[in-house]
Amino acid sequence: MRRAQIVLIAALIVCCAIPCVAAVSLEINATPIQAHIGDTITLTGKVSGLKTIAVYLFVNGPDLDNRGVTLENLNIPAGRGLFTTAPVNLKDGTWEYVWDTSVILGTPKPGTYTINVVSTPVDRLRFANGEYAATQVVFLPSDTPANNVPFDPLVVLLALISTSCAAFLIRRRKQD
Repeated sequence: MRRAQIVLIAALIVCCAIPCVAAVSLEINATPIQAHIGDTITLTGKVSGLKTIAVYLFVNGPDLDNRGVTLENLNIPAGRGLFTTAPVNLKDGTWEYVWDTSVILGTPKPGTYTINVVSTPVDRLRFANGEYAATQVVFLPSDTPANNVPFDPLVVLLALISTSCAAFLIRRRKQD
């Protein structure tokens, strides 16, 4: 019995003497937090409690896959090796990613989007508590007008008549 007490006391001393392993902590910030679709958003953050060369980013928002999607292509669900990555500065754990929303594949809609950063490549449905961070960005409609200038109905009619005349003349020449 005495030996069991000594082992138990020794185990408690060892457990108390071992420094606690630092928990993994992630941070993410977006600048600006409100932008027009087509603007550039700078994402920055910090990783602590973990030495890693990269963090993994994905976004959730209106009409996007609930697992999250890559920042470059809104049609590709995050996970299974498909992520946006940002390199981590090994000296201080900081990272940065510049998200140019004018060149992403897919059509973002105005609304609130959540950008997630995780320390391991897992989607939103599988990350562990404390090993992710999130920030929100509100996308406003694009401030550049679309290039769809409607044609005057008269121009459309003239184009139709000229195309029909050209087709008639080509058929007539082939018959001669």
